[in-house]
Amino acid sequence: QVRVEESGGGSVQAGGSLRLSCEAPGDMFFPRVYCMAWFRKLVGQEREGVAAIDDDGTTSYIDSVRGRFVISKDGADNPLYLEMSALKSEDTGTYYCMAVPFGRVQAGSPRCGLVPGSRYQYREIWGKGTMVTVSS
Repeated sequence: QVRVEESGGGSVQAGGSLRLSCEAPGDMFFPRVYCMAWFRKLVGQEREGVAAIDDDGTTSYIDSVRGRFVISKDGADNPLYLEMSALKSEDTGTYYCMAVPFGRVQAGSPRCGLVPGSRYQYREIWGKGTMVTVSS
């Protein structure tokens, strides 16, 4: 089963920073068209999309992290990152990486999808998650 793998979680004081990484198999994106996203599941809440990026550099964030988190990926062969700064206790949760081959960032939403009329089948590839704990 194809998976992506997250790393970089840990414990940090409020106001601190962490960088999450997500590795994908080298041949996952062929041709090199994709969308990847970070999701998180906060305590007592449903999983939510945090940030997304596609291969042409389009990004999208939820309002609660915009200006504090930065999603990046330098080409199909390099890891996906989530640079998190000014962390708050309410950012505590499990963070997941997700990839959609042939996907694009959805307008106005930190999620991935296929363009209308795409000839490709929608497929999500998930990691197992990495825990982030922010103490106040």
